[in-house]
Amino acid sequence: MIVARSRTSCICGVLLLLSRCVKPFTLCRPTVLRPSHRVYPKAVEPNVHITIVKGLPSENREPEWFGFPSESVAKPLALLLLSQFVLFLGVGAVIPSIPLYGKEIGLSSAANGIVISTPAIGLLLLANWSGKQADKARKAAMIWGMAIIAVADLGTACATNLPLLILARFGLGVGRSWSEAGERGMLADLAQRVESQRGKVVAAQQAVAALGIAIGAPVGGLLVEEYGPRVSFLCVSAAATICWLLYWFLPETIANSQSTENSYDVETETITSDSGDWISLLKERSWQGLALCQSGASFGFAAKIASIPILATECLPGGAAGTGLLLSAAGLTGLLGAPVGGFCTDKISARATCVLGGVISATGLISIPWALSLNGDSPFALFNNEAMSNEALAFSAVVLLWSFGSTAQGPALTAYAQELAPDDAKATAMALPRASGDGTYIVAPFILGLFADNFGVRGSDCALAGSFGLFGALSLLFSREKKQIE
Repeated sequence: MIVARSRTSCICGVLLLLSRCVKPFTLCRPTVLRPSHRVYPKAVEPNVHITIVKGLPSENREPEWFGFPSESVAKPLALLLLSQFVLFLGVGAVIPSIPLYGKEIGLSSAANGIVISTPAIGLLLLANWSGKQADKARKAAMIWGMAIIAVADLGTACATNLPLLILARFGLGVGRSWSEAGERGMLADLAQRVESQRGKVVAAQQAVAALGIAIGAPVGGLLVEEYGPRVSFLCVSAAATICWLLYWFLPETIANSQSTENSYDVETETITSDSGDWISLLKERSWQGLALCQSGASFGFAAKIASIPILATECLPGGAAGTGLLLSAAGLTGLLGAPVGGFCTDKISARATCVLGGVISATGLISIPWALSLNGDSPFALFNNEAMSNEALAFSAVVLLWSFGSTAQGPALTAYAQELAPDDAKATAMALPRASGDGTYIVAPFILGLFADNFGVRGSDCALAGSFGLFGALSLLFSREKKQIE
């Protein structure tokens, strides 16, 4: 009897020992958390210490705002959008002023195009460097760049001759290159945390920019009529200063931050120089198509700055005020186009949305000469109790069509660049299509102005810009889908 009990005790002891060994044995396959929050098994190497990171319990998960995790996405995104809204209030105020300012000091259309394209030179020259700096720290790039923007716009308002004006506009391009690289990187970081809603995140930024321009443009037109074009540059400088202050409250969003500053700089420099090499990226047809599509879109934006305000001043009632109202309406159209573009990006694909938006915007620009050829007054539209001309009504309609297409295309271009960009050098890689657009913008206003001076048909420069935009959209259409860049 005693022997039986002792045997039973031995068996129970062995079973208890085995039960204690089984649990740690089941943890021998560690998990690695990726940004997509999927869990991947990883084989254990001998003599390697493994740390297992477990997710939060369901009751401790991060609360959501508007479908986004509140702390990691919604709050920083809201602050970023607020700062962008303030900035684009000033940008909207200055848009009607740029070509009028050139005409005020006696510049021809071609010379005015050179002044307008000067910021693009700074954007292009610093694009790669700014992307690498932004891959080190998003927030620092945004703060320093925005400070330069505020000073450059103040210098534009105070410039008394053409060399000082060109210098100030070049400084604006330098500041924009640095700041926008950080903004694109931060937006990509936030979108990567909610990949299924990438289009919604990018479209929100585009819609906020459109709303700021819609409010700022008519105010800028009124200020130009009352005080002259210089005052609008003071407005954008003040807006940039407020934006600079708001940027200080944003969190840094780079996930792979290092423990010490020295090791951080060395490792990041190595990563960006290898992964974000533009020559390697341009070997992919997807990047080639994206760069051409961005270049085509830049011709449209050049027409918006260099050509459309002058044509609008000539054909719309109210002069600069009427131009400001048209640009405001274009901004309101963007409030529709950006969400549509974001929705199509999430539901269809970013690439298809880029092509569709490019075709729509190109159609609007190509139709401008036709709109300006119409005669007579329209019984369907009034301005200050006077009937608008058919050319004014048709011109406004096709400009709004261009605005809808371009604002629908904008979120898709950004989202497609985010999809293609390698994770460890997003800002540097995403600067490539932007540099392509900036390089185009250097020559686009001059080409459009030269075409307008010599061709003799009103709106022909806008049609030329639309043709380039159509070519870019078709180039992306016939480029193959992306390859994963290792």
